[in-house]
Amino acid sequence: MNIERFVIDIEQSRLDELAARLNSARVIPDFGNSNWEYGTNTNYLSELVEYWRKDYDWRKHEKEMNQFEHFKTEIDGLPIHFLYKKGKGPSPTPLLLSHGWPWTFWDYQKLINPLTDPAAYGGDEADAFDVVIPSLPGYGFSTPLTSTGINFVSTADIFVKLMDGLGYKKFAAHGHDWGAIITAQLGHKHADKLIGAHFTTMLPLDTFTGGTVDESFFDASEMGIAEKNMTFFADGGGYFALQSTRPQTLANALCDSPVGLCSWILEKRRDWSDCGGDVESRFSKDDLITTVMLYWLTDSFGTSARFYYEAAHQPWAPSHDHKPLVEAPCGIAIFPEEVLAQPKAWIEHYYNVKHLSEMSSGGHFAAMEEPEALLKDIQQFFASLR
Repeated sequence: MNIERFVIDIEQSRLDELAARLNSARVIPDFGNSNWEYGTNTNYLSELVEYWRKDYDWRKHEKEMNQFEHFKTEIDGLPIHFLYKKGKGPSPTPLLLSHGWPWTFWDYQKLINPLTDPAAYGGDEADAFDVVIPSLPGYGFSTPLTSTGINFVSTADIFVKLMDGLGYKKFAAHGHDWGAIITAQLGHKHADKLIGAHFTTMLPLDTFTGGTVDESFFDASEMGIAEKNMTFFADGGGYFALQSTRPQTLANALCDSPVGLCSWILEKRRDWSDCGGDVESRFSKDDLITTVMLYWLTDSFGTSARFYYEAAHQPWAPSHDHKPLVEAPCGIAIFPEEVLAQPKAWIEHYYNVKHLSEMSSGGHFAAMEEPEALLKDIQQFFASLR
């Protein structure tokens, strides 16, 4: 596997073109939408876009990203970008961090240094990790993606090859959203490669082609979980329906409008985080815009959305009939405002649970919302497996 050093250096012409688009952006009127019940509140969107135009500095964030080493390689004919930082300790554990949508690799920024150098943050150097953070195929700098059929199953296979190419025959894995599903797939198909699987989002691996959690797993005290899951898809599942059926139609719109792209991503950051309606209580304006920029500047929204289509149109098939289905040792951190939850009996049936934590706050973007709590849980889980 040929691995080359990669430096993030966006051409100035791309930034100038974006500035021109922002200066000529057309923002439509909004009314009766103070609670965002119709979707993204245009008053706040206008405020954010104004900040983007006048105060946001991409080069500052580019420089921050380049403080870490980045690499690109090709696996199965696909371009794969990853951030890589080795740990400081007697025997760092290799750790793969997988992100989701609308995430980027940079959502793990607050965890990188504490994971690789825990002693510098008051921790135990025995907890040090070698951290590998890939961009999912078709996301961010893992572009351009020109192949169809790439979903979470093929991505798990690709990430095994990536870690093997880095010299890690066995490794730890953690993920949120798609990253959690990739991590669960690793723990199912590639359990022999995993030290352990840690994640925050729980879904059956066949969810995207009709799989569900059987009602028999719910006890009377957990019926609120089922209602919460149903409400999520009924009230907020429009993105899923579009991205899993007609992603290119949506891409043609959002890849032509930075404000449109911002609106699409912003709503999810607000709705899926534990922010109480105040998105800036969890993400700064710079955080929000940098996420949008990483999609815009890499022309990756369309291929990121196709991740849903490919999962929905390729039935997941088990690699074996072992029980539990995800047989690698599993650590699960449950954040109260995660968009989906599952009953305890199903969790213990489906995963080889060795560590289960219920957090006091945080939502779908835990690595950005509650990095210290997540860091501690990752460290405790993998320390327990040593």
